[in-house]
Amino acid sequence: MQVLSILFLTIYTLAIVGVILVIITDNRNPLKSVPWIIVLLLAPVVGLVFYFFFGQNLSKQRIISRRTRRRINTRLEVRGDIDCPRIPERWAPLSELLVNTIQAVPLYGSRITPYTDGRSKMDALCEAIANARHHIHLQYYIFCDDRTGRNLRDLLIRKAREGVEVRILYDDVGCARVKKRFFKAMRREGIEVRAFLHVQFPLFTSKVNYRNHRKIVVIDGRIGFLGGMNIADRYIDGPGWGTWRDTHFRIEGGGIAGLQASFLSDWSATTKQPIADAAYYPAPTLFADGAALQLVAGGPFGKWRTLLQGESYAIANARRRIWIQTPYYLPSEVLNTALQTAALAGRDVRLMLPERSDARIVNLASHSFLDDMLKAGVKILFYRPGFLHSKLLIVDDDLTVIGSANMDFRSFEHNFEVNAFVYDRDFTDRMSAIYEADTAQCHAVTPNEWFHRPRYRRIMESFLRLFAPLM
Repeated sequence: MQVLSILFLTIYTLAIVGVILVIITDNRNPLKSVPWIIVLLLAPVVGLVFYFFFGQNLSKQRIISRRTRRRINTRLEVRGDIDCPRIPERWAPLSELLVNTIQAVPLYGSRITPYTDGRSKMDALCEAIANARHHIHLQYYIFCDDRTGRNLRDLLIRKAREGVEVRILYDDVGCARVKKRFFKAMRREGIEVRAFLHVQFPLFTSKVNYRNHRKIVVIDGRIGFLGGMNIADRYIDGPGWGTWRDTHFRIEGGGIAGLQASFLSDWSATTKQPIADAAYYPAPTLFADGAALQLVAGGPFGKWRTLLQGESYAIANARRRIWIQTPYYLPSEVLNTALQTAALAGRDVRLMLPERSDARIVNLASHSFLDDMLKAGVKILFYRPGFLHSKLLIVDDDLTVIGSANMDFRSFEHNFEVNAFVYDRDFTDRMSAIYEADTAQCHAVTPNEWFHRPRYRRIMESFLRLFAPLM
């Protein structure tokens, strides 16, 4: 018995030492490495469990082969003679950054239609699906078995019976509460339904922290949707204590190829069945007054954190203004410093957050970052009518970033996200008008009121901030 105890302690100690060596040799930011080492030394049992679930560095892993990715991205080659607005010269370095880090090639001639409420978005989505002729590709973090989800399910089943190819990707954690029979009903009708990074012990348990937060729809390779809304009643009816303010977009034109490539990359990673046929990339209708954009599919695999790098670059190079909407503000040091620096340099920096959130703990942690923001001159706006779930970054007059990513650690470090960097004055004007309309329903926080909030609340915010990278 004593021998077994010694053997167990020896193996256990070697495991702890081994994990610490892995953390050290990963050459991560010391601000990330040191806390993990301290936890493993002071609470080794808890530390091992948490590291297994939340701490592993997956940047060197691949979920799709280079060969498959090349086959899919080959369809994104764009002719050089397209008569459409191009990327402004001042943003050429940003464009090159997105190409060099994640092969997000510029796409031209896109018409983009915004939706600011769940009902109008679902009506537009269902109408486009009803007119589908060849294929329907859907990818959502949450696909609920409620009125909204069942209506969409029934529509997809009807299209599958008409002979239209239907493929669905959903996130296994995001849909954890959805009964299996909901998806089985679609599979029985010939719809291909797959869970991304299926959580099945022990094979994928270590990847439970890496979720697919993308919301992508591609119909016949000609119409696409992306943004912040999932498939659930609350995006239409509200969270139960107010309205649900969100933003989603319909895209037509050249940008569709980028959405298709993102979906098919995830489909290939999930099913190991690459799809790169020309039928899924029909020649787009390019709009002469359409926007130039780059579709950036960020994720935890790979060396670069392109969404964080791209948005940080845009913020650092702003000349006049930086307007942001995000439901959660848990930024990296790089992003936080960039925004404070911009405000101190006289830029018009505005950060719009929900006054009340669907995640109270995350909301409190977000507030811990606002002290320094206010001191730097950032205008903090709290949206009051309900929950603000919109994700939006407006820089100056010709760059708007839209998509699924929040401004937090999870979106930039752990989740699979997709954002569009849109280079277009007209579109930026339209989104600015929407932002200003939302501002009219906000409370502008003053330094005096903020710095006099209760001490117990400030302590709670600071404590929860310690866990920001895990939220």
